[in-house]
Amino acid sequence: MTAGPAAAGYDVVVLGGGVAGCVLAARLSEDRARSVCLVEAGPDYGPDRQDWPPTLRDARALPRDDVWERHAPVHRIRARVIGGSSSINGCWNTWGSEADHAAWERAGGPGWSASAMEPYRLRAVEQMRLRQVPEREFSPWSRAALAAAAELGYREVDMAAPGGPGYGTPLLNAVDGLRRNAAFGYLDEARSRPNLTILAGAVVDRLDVRGGRVHGVEIEVDGRRERLVADSYLLAGGTFGSPAVLLRSGIGPAAHLAEVGIRPEIDLPGVGANLVDQPGVFVPLAPTAELNASLAAQQAAGELYVSRMLVRAAGEDCPDDSWNLHILPAAGPPLFGKLAPGEFEAGISAFVMNPRSRGRLRLTSADPAAAPEIDPGFLSDDGGRDVAVLRSGLEIVERMAATAALKSLAGPLSGHPARDLSDERLRARLGTYWHPVGTCAVGSDDDPFAVVDGQARVRGVSNLRIVDASVLPTVPAANTQLPVLAVAEMLADTLRD
Repeated sequence: MTAGPAAAGYDVVVLGGGVAGCVLAARLSEDRARSVCLVEAGPDYGPDRQDWPPTLRDARALPRDDVWERHAPVHRIRARVIGGSSSINGCWNTWGSEADHAAWERAGGPGWSASAMEPYRLRAVEQMRLRQVPEREFSPWSRAALAAAAELGYREVDMAAPGGPGYGTPLLNAVDGLRRNAAFGYLDEARSRPNLTILAGAVVDRLDVRGGRVHGVEIEVDGRRERLVADSYLLAGGTFGSPAVLLRSGIGPAAHLAEVGIRPEIDLPGVGANLVDQPGVFVPLAPTAELNASLAAQQAAGELYVSRMLVRAAGEDCPDDSWNLHILPAAGPPLFGKLAPGEFEAGISAFVMNPRSRGRLRLTSADPAAAPEIDPGFLSDDGGRDVAVLRSGLEIVERMAATAALKSLAGPLSGHPARDLSDERLRARLGTYWHPVGTCAVGSDDDPFAVVDGQARVRGVSNLRIVDASVLPTVPAANTQLPVLAVAEMLADTLRD
């Protein structure tokens, strides 16, 4: 049900209605004796698909209306709507490597291993009704890209399951062009439960932390300040939202808190640190008239999707039987800007999937309405490894564009190959895969920068956990939606008893 704050409080308050928050609210409210309140800063458009804005329903586009900052740099884009990033992303679901889970297990314990996570991966796939790409959604470009990957010697693999390098298609949380976000996947069957309250349009200001315990949470609803009280608090504000709430609550690096006028309650230097995202470069190509015509026909039929395949590739400094690049061919309407009717953008991107570079998030003010300072730190690692991996990815892009399958549909533009650009010009071309993680990372007891333990408990606070992408200690070699769904399923199990 949807309602205002209850004066009597709740057993559990989930702060953030994104991907992880939807999982938590649905799973924990299965126990009808447990009262759960899900708090979301953005709107909740409800269970009826027709009540949602057309842009949020359309799986062919990346909507940018329900976000925290309009016209912000691309690395800052984050959803402000129930369902979170699953309401605005590309509906792609892929899985990481054995090396990813080995790193997670070292940080979080055996529950984070590949084998331990497998049941939760399968549970998330089933709950979200993830599906294979139907044949009609392949454009001539996507079909040619599949052939090009095979021409380069890659084998076909299941992108949403454990495995090695290869080419294939993601699993989709979309049917017939309709985006099936996490609110549809998890909340629809839970909304009628009397023990679940969904409180939308409520911005979390700060947690009242005293004596190593949260005593309440201050929120703003329609310009009014309210206070929610619960036995347990689950922070699920995402990689940018969760550390910001902790910092406003006095949990974080003491020196930084003092700089913005916040009294430190718990000195946790890892809050806002360890920010990692997947940078990449798009290499544009010149589509032929025939490709433009075929794309226009598919767009007129309502079946044009910019990309429906990818390659997991091993670039520079990659572990054996693993991958550290996504090679992503795309053709369709430009992501940024516009082209004349009947003309389309075509090209191939290379994304660095396991970068060593780290950025950070800091507050600019104690005001929850103030945008945080976000430095993604792209290609900043001391040894230059990330630049080397990116260049090796661009070399694969160049070879893929030259295959017989693709060169008949698009040719190279004039100018130097992207892999030969200077570091400065390469950085100027950088984009992002939009998969930030790590700002409240899980870690062992001897890790001074760990914010949570293997069961997501915040250090020094007895009744507070964080469950979202911010706790991932490293970014997986994957799109992060499916891994976050699985992690939330896993951590929800630890909270059921």
